[in-house]
Amino acid sequence: MRGVILSLFTAFTLSACAGKNMPAPVSYNPPSKPVTVIQDTLTYLALGDSYTIGQSVPIDQAFPNQLANQLQGFKVNAPTIIARTGWTTDQLIEAIDKSDVKSNTYDVVTLLIGVNDQYGGLSQENYRVKFEQVLNTAIKFAGGIREHVFVLSIPDYGVTPFAHGNDAVIGPEIDQFNDINREISSNAKVNYVEITGISKLAAHDLSLLADDGLHPSGKMYGMWVDKLKVDVGAVFAKK
Repeated sequence: MRGVILSLFTAFTLSACAGKNMPAPVSYNPPSKPVTVIQDTLTYLALGDSYTIGQSVPIDQAFPNQLANQLQGFKVNAPTIIARTGWTTDQLIEAIDKSDVKSNTYDVVTLLIGVNDQYGGLSQENYRVKFEQVLNTAIKFAGGIREHVFVLSIPDYGVTPFAHGNDAVIGPEIDQFNDINREISSNAKVNYVEITGISKLAAHDLSLLADDGLHPSGKMYGMWVDKLKVDVGAVFAKK
């Protein structure tokens, strides 16, 4: 009799639990370490002069390559670079016209040009016209997406040994050229990255210069990239 009662009790208990429609238990195993997700693969075009090719430093230390390697959360293809030491804005425009990539589009486009216009004594009026022209070309390279274009200000080489103490002349002229490219960039609604202040630090820290006593070292380029990658990352984080 006792066994019958126990059996009836067990059956009643199981029936009651089933009536409550209780969910089955779910097991959860947390990941052993954080997972970094690559959000996208980006293409990158860098337009400029000696500052873009990284004159006098290893190619991996040039700022376009440092940026491509340090843009967290994204894979960046090897940068396409249209730049050469000594190029003025006019020469950059001419080189783009002759290039085999002029019909391509890119996810990221950087533009740094003008120091040789100043150094060569070309007029600011000419720079204004030609900079706007090359910036419009950069926007086309970005598929018309203005926020994907990043203009870098012209560094102040007047503080370098190459300038032989002529910073009182060179510095203000560089500032005037930067006033032009900043205004045009603002009107075009593209990104503007101010790195001129960083370049002036070389007046008291020669480790920021390459062995030629003129161009930035990889260390200085890294400081530019610290600013640039924040701006680039912010734009693509919104996508």
